[in-house]
Amino acid sequence: MEQFLISHDLGTSGDKATLFTTDGRLIRSYTASYDVHFFNGNYAEQDPENWWDAVCEATRAVLEGEDENKVAAMSFSAQMQGCLPVDKHGRPLRNSMIWADQRAVKEAKHLEKELGADRIYRITGHRVSASYSIEKLMWLKKHEPEVYKKTYKMLQAKDYIIQRATGNFVTDYSDASGTQALNLRKLEWSDEILKAADIDKDKLPELKKSTDVAGYIQERVAGEIGLPAGTPVVCGGGDGPVSAVGAACIRDGEFYLTFGTSAWIGGTTTEPFIDEDKTVFCFAHVIPGKYMPCGTMQAAGSSYSYIRHALCDDMPYEKLNALIEKSPAGAENLIFLPYLLGERSPRWNPNTSAAFLGIKPEHEKKDYVRAVIEGIAMNMELILKAYRKQAKIETMNLTGGGAKGQIVAQILADVLGVRFQMPDCVEAATAIGAAVIAGVGVGVFDGFEEIRRFLKFEKQVEPNKENQQVYEKLKPVFDEAYTCMLPLYEQLSKL
Repeated sequence: MEQFLISHDLGTSGDKATLFTTDGRLIRSYTASYDVHFFNGNYAEQDPENWWDAVCEATRAVLEGEDENKVAAMSFSAQMQGCLPVDKHGRPLRNSMIWADQRAVKEAKHLEKELGADRIYRITGHRVSASYSIEKLMWLKKHEPEVYKKTYKMLQAKDYIIQRATGNFVTDYSDASGTQALNLRKLEWSDEILKAADIDKDKLPELKKSTDVAGYIQERVAGEIGLPAGTPVVCGGGDGPVSAVGAACIRDGEFYLTFGTSAWIGGTTTEPFIDEDKTVFCFAHVIPGKYMPCGTMQAAGSSYSYIRHALCDDMPYEKLNALIEKSPAGAENLIFLPYLLGERSPRWNPNTSAAFLGIKPEHEKKDYVRAVIEGIAMNMELILKAYRKQAKIETMNLTGGGAKGQIVAQILADVLGVRFQMPDCVEAATAIGAAVIAGVGVGVFDGFEEIRRFLKFEKQVEPNKENQQVYEKLKPVFDEAYTCMLPLYEQLSKL
């Protein structure tokens, strides 16, 4: 009998549910949107009720006209590094502080003072940052003590959905490794980190493998979500590690770039990737026994959508990409620093902001738009440099909705100096990865090699040598521009 797998890509702007057959056919996808609340400069929150509503709406939509009894399992790829406190009944005590929230700067500094940057990086695979969950929970304890006191568990986005669907409070190793509270080698909550953070260990959920069955759809929510009671729910993972599977990087030494709201370069290794300069961090993989090194910038697709809205009257992306092609490589020496939301890799500075440099009367709209994409690419190239200290990387897989346009992929190839292999479903990497996890979790698939059922790599983008020469001249200017702006960022942060 034909069986289905449902994957949920629980992202920043919405939940995308996708229905697959177990032979790798995509039946249909449906996206239910929700909002992010940005305020106070670097605060970013979401209402978890919106997540649940979106998951229910999207699940019912992809199953319309299908036999829901054929669903073998449901699983997730989800935004990471959030902080959602819930009570013992799973009810949210406040909105979730999501990955883009950078308010916990003082808490990050306190943690670093207690243990030291090197020690924290060695334990967790991550350098100290206000982006991570444990710093946000520290902020909550200090600024909202009554909420902290009532907190039974701190959950990530997918963990909240799992709890509401199954009644179980769990997280997987990949999501846990994005909290900055997991011992990466031992795969257990770090007593050393929690002591320094002064956080109660029992407020963290039970740890599971991504391929573990977290529980089963409860009778009380079956009608709401549109799945039969007893349907298995597989843990799934954080969007970064899941996307490694969806990008078909399942073997040691395979790397990929995902261009979405944020953008990252990740890969698969058998040992934790330790970067001396701490530009790159490392997650526990969704593939048991593997690790997923990653370098993530905050505002990739969001920088592109910003310029689209601010200067281009929300022009369709196809027309926006055509506009870019009218501007030459280098955008007439116009440089964009893509730091709209502070920055993680490669800067690790929450006080940064975006800027255009080198503006002259001859610059037109086309140059501004191209400069935004080039700025994103030059920032990503700094991340790639960290990898290249330890690995020879000439080819990567390219995924993510932001890379659908040929010109965007070409600029990335030119700036990074790599050949990109593009799957036939560039936007479906996380969805496919979560589907494979679901299949492995319930025994429908023997292993992660089954990703080959879902993807075909038929398109390549080679770097243009002439464009590369232009970018080689601009890269040091881009890097130095950030350095020169540092005192101004500091002053602005104090205003």
